[in-house]
Amino acid sequence: MEPDCQTLVVERIRQSGPMTVADFMDLALYAPGAGYYARAAQRSGRAGDFVTSVDVGPLYGELLAVRFADLWRSTTTPGLISDAAACGNHSGSGFQLVEAGAGNGRLSRDILDAAARRDRPFYDAVSLGLVERSARAREAHAATLGPHAAKLALSAAELPSPFTGILFANELLDAFPVHVVEMTDDGLREVYVDAEGPALTTRLGGPSSVRLQQYFDVLGIALHPGVRVEVNLAAIDWIRAAARRLESGFIVLIDYGREARALYEGPHATGTLTTFHRQMADLPDAMRPGAPAWLAEPGTRDLTTHVDFTTLRREAETAGLSCAVPVSQSRYLLDLVERSGLVEDLAREDRLRDRLALKSLLVPGGLGSSHSVIELARKL
Repeated sequence: MEPDCQTLVVERIRQSGPMTVADFMDLALYAPGAGYYARAAQRSGRAGDFVTSVDVGPLYGELLAVRFADLWRSTTTPGLISDAAACGNHSGSGFQLVEAGAGNGRLSRDILDAAARRDRPFYDAVSLGLVERSARAREAHAATLGPHAAKLALSAAELPSPFTGILFANELLDAFPVHVVEMTDDGLREVYVDAEGPALTTRLGGPSSVRLQQYFDVLGIALHPGVRVEVNLAAIDWIRAAARRLESGFIVLIDYGREARALYEGPHATGTLTTFHRQMADLPDAMRPGAPAWLAEPGTRDLTTHVDFTTLRREAETAGLSCAVPVSQSRYLLDLVERSGLVEDLAREDRLRDRLALKSLLVPGGLGSSHSVIELARKL
């Protein structure tokens, strides 16, 4: 019988000493047999702990299929596909759709359903890669894809290398493990998870990496004493790795976050590390007395933070990618509805459910305004 996650964390601390919040989150979310995502193939939805745009209905995937087909057509210049194949693409197709953080593959299924129905040339031209760290979710890929299972060229924990196509991720970077730091009168300190008997607690210690101070130095931000915030070094590493692997094509990231100065600057900056359980968000640590909410019942709750869009764009551009101005999900999807001719199609009587879904995707204060879309590109 696998140990529960808290027991696993306590044992690891007893063996190696206090761990960073990033290491704690990695165990709480992904530890085999005990982590939140490791124990189930799907966590979102009305019966789950939180709702994403994918849970609203297949219209979200249909709209992304419209955009991805446009991007594919923009690359169909002489030599592109043959050049991509020469780079070692073994999938049988020179243009891949690669979903990172794919879960059980529901979003890709919706995209391929729409492409097969609306745009057969695009559908026939692409192969699919699903990148998902949870082995439990990977096991469900073929069954979830159903009639599109033959399109699946990759089901793995790591990004393919190299590839040409579109790499996309819906609410991926916000779930990466983060370091938590606090500015004190003695300088930058890091929050560590420690154990007192079977219970978990936190303490301050020296930074585990010089990259933490460098992160703020590059941004030109000096944290005020008393401010406690998160640093997502894993997001930096991921975008660098993704840029190396993308031979030619696009990266489309859909997530929630803010610009760096909104996250970090000022004496009242607060952290955003939050847990979700049964459709309820616990208060961030800075707003909750006593033990931080994110320490409670590890392995049973989602852990998430806001993405620093400023750093994400800078790292992408440094890696040689061109970056479009981030737009709200509402604006991005509404533009796709108007340009694709879906306005008339959605007016049909049998698409009432899709009209209601569209409202959920666009409504101010909900998914439409809380999430942003960033498109990155690399051309041959």
